Amino acid sequence: MSIQPVVAAVDGSDDSLRALEWALDAARRRGAPLKVVHVRQYASWAQPDILAAGPPDPDVDPVLDRARAHLAERTGPPAVAYVALEGAPGALLPEAGATARLLVLGSRGRGGFASLLLGSNSLAAARDAECPVVVVPRPGGRTYGDRPAGPGRPVVVGLHADSPDETTLAFAFAEAALRGARLRIVAAYPWPLQTWMLPGEMPPPEIDQDAVEHETRTLADGFLAPHRERHPEVTAETDVLPGDAAGHLVEASRTAELVVVGRHRRRLLAPARMMGSVTQAVLLHAASPIAVVPPAPPQE
Repeated sequence: MSIQPVVAAVDGSDDSLRALEWALDAARRRGAPLKVVHVRQYASWAQPDILAAGPPDPDVDPVLDRARAHLAERTGPPAVAYVALEGAPGALLPEAGATARLLVLGSRGRGGFASLLLGSNSLAAARDAECPVVVVPRPGGRTYGDRPAGPGRPVVVGLHADSPDETTLAFAFAEAALRGARLRIVAAYPWPLQTWMLPGEMPPPEIDQDAVEHETRTLADGFLAPHRERHPEVTAETDVLPGDAAGHLVEASRTAELVVVGRHRRRLLAPARMMGSVTQAVLLHAASPIAVVPPAPPQE
């Protein structure tokens, strides 16, 4: 059976070349082939002044040529394939993830508004792809790929103690093992608690914050136990913190190798794929690459 590739989406932008570096490193760590994909939008050539020339030559793709040149000095595995597709990136990139081990792309490409921190294609891929999606932001001075981002940087994962996502935790432990990195688990609990009362109601008894923190840690330790057993080589530490989970994960990203978050499960009244507010906030503001892990398919 063939090994699923790591797919890198490129569009000729510097952001996508940084993502290509990250994808190359990820493919090497996994012993997987690398597939470089460029989706050529019809709108890029169907302008009135050049419409008469027709669509671009399918055998000529300057974006893939630039990607080849970028990787030309890299030697050794993995095997690299280059694929050009025609259509809408927001639709075709998630489809490319259907047969991929990992889909990697930059936070922004050539289109859109310069003020946006996350491009629409990155958002669509993170929301819709069937495989984990890694979004590589603009580095702000740090480096990725063959050159490590820095010694001792952990992989960070968010844990919702009330409804943990086992697939996300499994991905985070496996990624930390691949990288020989520490794993930092951030388990946030809401604080201060807000209580709504009707006029005349008695206030509820005061809740002890230490008790809430202890209960959150106990729940987290129980959920993490099987993952620790499967990956005894991974040093995993749990931070139980009050307040906003997204804020804690964004702050942790400043010194992280990778931040791992889960994507919402489909619900009966909301069957479309969606991302939670924490995942969206991390995608928008994290300083490190972000892995968005889709939920496991439902058991039949």
